[in-house]
Amino acid sequence: MEYQVTWFVLWGVLWAVYFMLDGFDLGVGMLMNFIARSDGEKRLVINTIGPFWDGNEVWLITAGGATFAAFPTTYAYMFSYLYPALLIILFALIFRGVAFEFRGKGEGDKWKRSWDIAIFAGSSLPALLFGVAFGNIFRGLPIDASGYHGTLFSLLNPFGLLSGVFFVMMFLQHGALWLSIKTDGEVRARAEKASSGLLYPVIFTAVIFLTATAFPSKFYDNFAKAPLLVAVPMLAVLGFAAAKFMTARGKWKGAFFASCASIIAVMATGMISLYPNLIPSSIDPAHSLTIFNSSSSPYTLKIMTIVALLFVPVVIAYQFWVYRVLKGRLTVEGVVRDKHSY
Repeated sequence: MEYQVTWFVLWGVLWAVYFMLDGFDLGVGMLMNFIARSDGEKRLVINTIGPFWDGNEVWLITAGGATFAAFPTTYAYMFSYLYPALLIILFALIFRGVAFEFRGKGEGDKWKRSWDIAIFAGSSLPALLFGVAFGNIFRGLPIDASGYHGTLFSLLNPFGLLSGVFFVMMFLQHGALWLSIKTDGEVRARAEKASSGLLYPVIFTAVIFLTATAFPSKFYDNFAKAPLLVAVPMLAVLGFAAAKFMTARGKWKGAFFASCASIIAVMATGMISLYPNLIPSSIDPAHSLTIFNSSSSPYTLKIMTIVALLFVPVVIAYQFWVYRVLKGRLTVEGVVRDKHSY
């Protein structure tokens, strides 16, 4: 039992870290065509995430791999029930990566505009559909003894769409804050204005989301059993408020880290609400997939724990090193001069 709980916590941590890191580069991709005006400015925006986006997505692969190894039954059912949505996310992420590389391979305006649209679509679709997917998991999927009774379109219910919009807004604000600390000149000024303007809608959407979760699901049952845990969703809202406070005072790095903390708190809120479920049934709780009825053997979980303790710190150390080495602001002039930039 202790390994199952441990891996549930680690599973939640992996998803939280993924959304914290890939969230800002998805936000940057969505914002690029609105904040950058010239080709040089667009290259600047792309280069702020160029060295990081593929490393950030390692956490998505790790989260998926951890689900497969620790909770194979959940992995099988999740990728069956949510297959269309997850396949769209996969293709969008692939297309976005191709767009980053191919945009600079041609000189025509039409060529570049096409890849600019691809970057926007490849960033916005995953942000929206990840929110829809997790919203439906928090809400519960229609599962009973005969299987799953939903479709791609049934996932696009009001609560799922609200969750998707919340994720999009959260990542837009996160991306704007990233651009505020990584760019200079006019792009920086527009990013700062966007990040300040987006924070109120993000806080409003967060409050609506946290309120709406009380109605279609048993989201707050675990919080009712342990009232002190209410501090976690409150931290999410306070983190967004702190980001607003810091942006008003020009403390952009502090605002970005407050946004990071808010995303982690949002995911922690969701994981607390799920426990011990991984995919709850909205029809019959007896058919919910939990950490106990869908996990690997204790021996497998024990080996995985040892491997995680050995290698996850290495990955964290490497990413910390990359972010430290590549810290600092970029300029349009520097990006244009650099033949190796995007």
